[in-house]
Amino acid sequence: MSPRQAGHLSRRGLFGVLGGSVAGAAVAGGAVACANDPSGPGAGGGAQAVDFHGDHQSGIATPVQANLHFAAFDVTASDRGALVDLLQRWTVAARAMSAGREVGESGVAGGDELAPPDDTGEALDLPASRLTVTVGLGPSLFDDRFGLADRRPAALSDLPVFPGDALEETRSGGDLCVQACADDPQVAVHAVRTLTRMAAGTAAVRWAQLGFGKAASTDATTPTPRNLFGFKDGTSNPQGDDAGVLGEHVWVDGGDDAAAGWLAGGSYLVARRIEMLIETWDRTPLGEQEDLVGRTKAEGAPLGVADAQEHDEVDVSALPATSHVRLAHPSRHGGAQLLRRGYNYVDGSDGLGRLDAGLFFISYQRDPAAFVSVQSALARDDGLNEYLKHTGSGIWAVPPGVGEDGWWAQGLFEA
Repeated sequence: MSPRQAGHLSRRGLFGVLGGSVAGAAVAGGAVACANDPSGPGAGGGAQAVDFHGDHQSGIATPVQANLHFAAFDVTASDRGALVDLLQRWTVAARAMSAGREVGESGVAGGDELAPPDDTGEALDLPASRLTVTVGLGPSLFDDRFGLADRRPAALSDLPVFPGDALEETRSGGDLCVQACADDPQVAVHAVRTLTRMAAGTAAVRWAQLGFGKAASTDATTPTPRNLFGFKDGTSNPQGDDAGVLGEHVWVDGGDDAAAGWLAGGSYLVARRIEMLIETWDRTPLGEQEDLVGRTKAEGAPLGVADAQEHDEVDVSALPATSHVRLAHPSRHGGAQLLRRGYNYVDGSDGLGRLDAGLFFISYQRDPAAFVSVQSALARDDGLNEYLKHTGSGIWAVPPGVGEDGWWAQGLFEA
């Protein structure tokens, strides 16, 4: 071991040195137990690690974390085996990072000093921070490159271009997507950085988006968050522990579509980058803002209901005809509900002193037709359109969760 390696031991390397000492055997035994236990200190403590395994991928019904790093990838390899290998390696890495462990055999500093480390290290001293990593497969992946054309679910097709869309190709689409959410932004960035690094030669980032200040909640015990217009966002969002609602509106069951059997237990992810014209909004009178949204700004109560509270039932007929809440209400879309996991974003300024800011909208739904129905109504009649510009868009099929020995989208390639 060189002096440089001795001064930069990884957690794994440190435990190995301790284990080699009789005097330190008891200490080493305790340390190793913590290192191998996702709930131990090395993983950030029990409540800070979200279980990676299950019937559904984490990061969907999971209580929404504070920060997001979302990335879409184009697969550059044309070999099916390379794609499978990437998904397998990504799964192993995400499993480790979700538990707060280092990536790779040698981690941050346990390898050859003449070779790049397995783990980039920026999350080394941080807890797991409830990291979840969720992966989706875009319509463009199901072409003739990988022999998947006959396995594309009928519901997985590019979203239509809605009236008023100003979509940028460099902010839309992608063969694969990765959604990393965590309570520490550096942990989320580390996750996407790691998977991007591992994808070299097989896939490359097409576009990416950072998000902060969650603009939706899947946990009834936390206050409804606010978007950058200052209004509560996602008051009626489905809750992550409501199995009945999730089963009806979020999880795919395969149904009569033989090609979608591999997707049972998964979902469909829709992402939209929605630029908000902040400066124009800030000059709009309060009463007009509330009429445009359909709720009061302070309480988030529905308009038109006397002494209403935030979670009181909405009287759709009492709302302005062009209000956002009225147009998006489930009663107007066959009862369809979208599970939202949106985030606010600020990407500096536009060069004219105006904020380049808005909402990175994410929703999960059992059938993308539910989103199309809602967005079609909003694009046509929503009074908020004067203050919004949709610049990015994408849809992906999100495979079901994995077991301890499984890997993402395994059913798609092995069935």
